[in-house]
Amino acid sequence: MRGWNRTIAVLAVALFVVSAGCLSAAPAMETEPSGTADDAPDSTIASTDPASGGQNGSLEVHYINVGQSASVLIVGPTGETMLYDTGHYRDDGEHVLAYLRAHDVDRIDHLVVSHNDADHIGGNAAIIEYYETDADGIGAVYDPGVAASTQTYSQYLDAIEAHGVTLYETRAGDSIRFEGVDVGVFGPPEPYLENEARNENSIVLKLSFGRTSVLLTGDAEDDQEAYLVEEYGERLNATVLKAGHHGSSSSTSGGLLDTVKPQFVVISSAYDSQYGHPTEAVLERLSSRLIPTYWTATHGNVVLVSDGERVSVRTQAAAPTAPSKLREADPVAPGDGGEVVERSVLDGRSLQTETTETAATDGGTTRTAGDSELALQRVHADADGDDRENLNDEYLVFENTGSSTLDLSGWTITDEAGHTYTVPDGTTLAPGDTITLHTGSGSDTAADLYWGSESPIWNNAGDTVTVRNNQGDVVLEETYQ
Repeated sequence: MRGWNRTIAVLAVALFVVSAGCLSAAPAMETEPSGTADDAPDSTIASTDPASGGQNGSLEVHYINVGQSASVLIVGPTGETMLYDTGHYRDDGEHVLAYLRAHDVDRIDHLVVSHNDADHIGGNAAIIEYYETDADGIGAVYDPGVAASTQTYSQYLDAIEAHGVTLYETRAGDSIRFEGVDVGVFGPPEPYLENEARNENSIVLKLSFGRTSVLLTGDAEDDQEAYLVEEYGERLNATVLKAGHHGSSSSTSGGLLDTVKPQFVVISSAYDSQYGHPTEAVLERLSSRLIPTYWTATHGNVVLVSDGERVSVRTQAAAPTAPSKLREADPVAPGDGGEVVERSVLDGRSLQTETTETAATDGGTTRTAGDSELALQRVHADADGDDRENLNDEYLVFENTGSSTLDLSGWTITDEAGHTYTVPDGTTLAPGDTITLHTGSGSDTAADLYWGSESPIWNNAGDTVTVRNNQGDVVLEETYQ
């Protein structure tokens, strides 16, 4: 990892406006950062522990709702903290600082600057000033080293200089030591891509905790995504992907999605984005791959809590996760202080097993989640005639695609609205057999189950079917349209 002489770095800002010089030319320091500052206190963020797994403690990843911008807070199992970007310059870090204070974060051990666009470093100066004067400090700042000629960037480096904060130029192959979590730095490469374009030289991080992982790609676009796929291949596999460049069509390519194979994606952008983020092109890529998607504009703050085996997904608002339906929900304003509620629990072990896709009777594809042998064979949401008068013609068909009998006792089937059906005790499904869940009432048999609802459950225009086993693990999540 390369260190910058802070005085030279600040002088370089002024020189940049005149000569377009780059900060990476500054002399390197000999020392490298330690993983955890010796005087770093424990974070006091409170979280409900998920089921115990193979790791000690939990990893929290907070996607803060900052509108047309981005900021991610990471809290490690020992309380060590990392902040990846700080929001938009128009807010001067207001929303991010308010979030950090509300969660009693009294020190930032690692401040990572994905790239120096003003919508990602808007709060850098204010956060450095606050933590260095009114809290317990900033451990170190990590920057890709591609300068900007903006006032926001100048203020950020002024704050670095004024408080003597350690600043490291960070590139692919470097490491950030973060106790209990493996942090891989996958970008930017050396030499820089695309004539030092800032987006294409974002700091890319993969955070791995047990069997779960999160990939953060900043505003990487097609060139850096192509580099990542070629350079790292399957090492990019991750439980969660943060969509690149706020959901711009130039990012989150099909090639990246097919390599990362995320169980879900998080998008950070404004509800009324002037750029149309997330774009229809990106939503179509996600939809065609049946990837559930959380959008800070409609879900509000999105918080992941991993125990190393499973990931609890928590949001402020209950909103659709089907990519094609994201815009149907009401917006959540940045800075809204509403509490987050658990919406889903994902099994990190599913990354170890190939996803299986088969043709569905009603068109589209059916995906079996992870190592589950239960597949959704058919969705018949549009009953003949009036749905309300023909509830048993609204049904789901499940198939055991494995080689052993499944005991479905206590498993649950849930729609997007939270309606839940619990499979009766003693229900089993032999290999190759199917079982049909009807919405209406009737007598259960080995081949047919009845929800007992007095009104339709499954939306004709599209919905998400989520199946959990009797331990609460998501074994299948299928979105149909």
